[in-house]
Amino acid sequence: MEECISVFDMLKIGVGPSSSHTLGPWRAAERFLAELNQENLLDKTTRVKVDLFGSLSLTGIGHATDLAVMLGLSGQDPEYIPVENIDKIITSIKNTHQINLGNQLLIPFDFEKDIVFNKNFLPFHANGMTFTAFTSGKEYTSTFYSIGGGFVVKEERVNAKKKHQIKCAFPYPIQNAQELLEYCTTQNRKISEVVYDNEKSMRSEEEIDKELMRIWNTMLECMYIGCHSEGILPGGLNVRRRAFDMHQGLIGLSNYNNPQEWLETIRKTEVKFRQILKWVSCFALAVNEVNAALGRVVTAPTNGSAGVIPAVLMYYLVIENHEAGEKEIKQFLMVAGEIGSIFKKGSTISAAMGGCQAEIGVSSAMAAAALCEVMGGTPDQVQMAAEIAMEHHLGLTCDPIGGLVQIPCIERNTMGAIKAINAAELAMETDAKNAKVPLDKVINTMWQTAKDMNSKYKETSEGGLAVAVNVADC
Repeated sequence: MEECISVFDMLKIGVGPSSSHTLGPWRAAERFLAELNQENLLDKTTRVKVDLFGSLSLTGIGHATDLAVMLGLSGQDPEYIPVENIDKIITSIKNTHQINLGNQLLIPFDFEKDIVFNKNFLPFHANGMTFTAFTSGKEYTSTFYSIGGGFVVKEERVNAKKKHQIKCAFPYPIQNAQELLEYCTTQNRKISEVVYDNEKSMRSEEEIDKELMRIWNTMLECMYIGCHSEGILPGGLNVRRRAFDMHQGLIGLSNYNNPQEWLETIRKTEVKFRQILKWVSCFALAVNEVNAALGRVVTAPTNGSAGVIPAVLMYYLVIENHEAGEKEIKQFLMVAGEIGSIFKKGSTISAAMGGCQAEIGVSSAMAAAALCEVMGGTPDQVQMAAEIAMEHHLGLTCDPIGGLVQIPCIERNTMGAIKAINAAELAMETDAKNAKVPLDKVINTMWQTAKDMNSKYKETSEGGLAVAVNVADC
């Protein structure tokens, strides 16, 4: 089934720590509430039970899946909820053993009994969950699957049919990298220009521009918060935030009052090679430390890999091109979103399906492609940059210690960002006609690698570092 995927599907504002294990279940809970309303059952519901399966069960506690489900059932929106309210809502549910269903109806809810962790996997996808509403003498059950990047589907794929109808409105329907390249070649256009025309078939130019900048400002604020927050991350691993100390060593005693002034201040700092490495790493660390603390991030294309694209875009703005502004920011985000959508169509962006190559690998490819275009790369070079970045992430496993999006996840964002910059530079210095591996081939190889990968290395915490390092050692 062909899909219509917008840039705003690939770059979504939400709450950490995981797009597939936090944002997805949160959205699934919202959709369940919508179904109850549609069936006129919400006001008749006396109890709700949630069954989590497979990867959602095995690493759900570490990913705050249970908290996300409760917040979703409470009618809270992950895009707009004040993050400082999260603890209050969860504490209230736990202390009172009640939940305000859809923010409309107070019903009994015992989070220890009404959220059930089932280690068995449902056949359709590794991230399955079933919601059950009990009314007088009747049960209403609905099963959802969180397929990565905050995307949620049902097995019958009803929404996929709707997306197919939307796609018909696209002047340039794109299923793979080759189709995208053909549009650019025949019309002598940049990838971002093709993407912008597709977006205009669904939204006004004003709305597109506004939303792209809202995404960037959320990324910038996330980096800013991360660089100015110190302490220990929640979850029990006692991971100390590092962005704060690294940032202090880089910025010195500079004065600024907001994220934009901060950006301008960084432009004035020393930019030797070591400082550049440190700045890029600092930006990526900052985002994923905020993510690990249930802060607001942009899923890009997942929460676990949310630091790569902001770090690379920030690098471009503060190191590579001090004259860059809104035009280049929007251009960067559109290219990144399109490359991510092609990976989603041809492979997966779910670590539970493909390991960390599906998260850090894809985000690195997205960032590499976007950086290549804003630095003047041709569409062929842009795709080559994405291919190079993914080629050197193939087979990367997902083995989070304690099921938390912390070790090795936070550091991996720094590696993905640096590889993206390297990949873009290699592509810029290469005649793309001499490329031996097309982007579509590496996407297909990634999917084959994902299918061959042992399930222990797919976000289950049953292999790799997750078992080699005991939580007690941390």
